[in-house]
Amino acid sequence: MDILIFVILGTQDKQFCRLIKEIEELKKDGIIKEKVVVQAGCTKYKSKEIEILEYIPMTDFTHYIKKAKYIITHGGVGSILDSLKYNKKVIAIPRLEKYNEHVNDHQIEIIEKFDELGFILDCGNLKRLGNKIIELENFKPQKYISNNNKMINLLEKFIGE
Repeated sequence: MDILIFVILGTQDKQFCRLIKEIEELKKDGIIKEKVVVQAGCTKYKSKEIEILEYIPMTDFTHYIKKAKYIITHGGVGSILDSLKYNKKVIAIPRLEKYNEHVNDHQIEIIEKFDELGFILDCGNLKRLGNKIIELENFKPQKYISNNNKMINLLEKFIGE
C-alpha cells in the first residue's frame, strides 16, 4: 500500500492554487516524499508531481483520509473534523480573502482555535508549510471525541465572540 498525503481543498467555488503550488514545490524539493493526492474541488491546476482529483464521492474521500499518513487541508470545519474523526494528524492553511480564495478570513479563526485546543497544526504562513510538515512528526494531537452538541456550542460561542 502506498503511503500518501491527502490534501483537501474543499468545495469552495474559488481557486486555492497557492496551496497546491507550495505542495508541488515541497514535493520537488524532497520535503514531501510520499505520494500526494489532492481533492481540488473548483481549483483548476495541472501537475506532474501530484495527483489532482476535482470532486470525489464521499466514500472515496473517506478512503483517502483513512489511507493518509497525514492531512493538509484548508480551514473548513467539515474537512478538519472528518480528518480528526479518523485520528489523522492535520496541518491546516486558511483560504484568504486577499487572494480571492474566500469571501472573508473566517478560516484563520477556525484554524487558530483548533490549534489552540491542540487538535491540529496551524500554518497561517504558507511559506512555513515545510517546517510544519517536519514538526508534524513529533506532534501529538488531542484525541478528538465526536460530540456534535459540544462542538456546535463551542463554535456558536466562538462565532458570538
